[in-house]
Amino acid sequence: MKTLIIEDKEYIRKGLRNLLQLVDTEVTVLGECESVKDAVVVANACNPELVFLDINLTDGTGFDFLEQTENLHFKVIFITAYEEHALRALKIGAIDYLLKPVDMDELQIALQKVTQLSLMQQREQVQITRQVWNNEDSKLILSLHDSFQVIDLNELLFCESDKGYTTFYCNGNKKYVVSKTLKEFEERLSKASFIRPHQSYMVNLKFIDKYDKAGVIHLKNGKKVPVSSRKKELFLSTFLSWNNE
Repeated sequence: MKTLIIEDKEYIRKGLRNLLQLVDTEVTVLGECESVKDAVVVANACNPELVFLDINLTDGTGFDFLEQTENLHFKVIFITAYEEHALRALKIGAIDYLLKPVDMDELQIALQKVTQLSLMQQREQVQITRQVWNNEDSKLILSLHDSFQVIDLNELLFCESDKGYTTFYCNGNKKYVVSKTLKEFEERLSKASFIRPHQSYMVNLKFIDKYDKAGVIHLKNGKKVPVSSRKKELFLSTFLSWNNE
């Protein structure tokens, strides 16, 4: 779980990081910030899934940070020395709040709440997919920051993966970015008319214009996609057999 710690006291940030390593090995701390300004920049750059948020920061409050990142979607656990802030924190949708100094058992309970909520949201997404499309193979639903985007696989030209994100390029110059690796879509797309000629790409065979022997795929929209040397033989056999059907 990609996590950001926003707290103005260095010793508290360090202590929380150490506790997280002890209670949950699946939490990855992306960064630490002590000001609203820095936290907004880091959050937009890293897109965290969970934020530990102090109330009082060096240049404002945790509530200021939330107002400036309302376009992002992350879960919040407040850390504060003042229990009177808890009600407001919970009213705005915080998962939990932890009083300083942070107790290990309370931290573990808060993280369990985050996990339970994540599982619930995943189940809801699966149900939405099943109800709307009833396992229709020509559709794919992408979970974006603020919506579920439906794409028609017959209109999807290719996918490109980069640093844990995957971009879907469709007809009409449409593109959608999701915070998942290409590996997570490979099995689903392989059942359609897609092939993975390179670690960073999956291509719709229907949109290939030509393949040159230098190891480059030319798509009908002008995009060029490389074919890695170790995937060349598999790509050629698939490409030639598909076109001869």
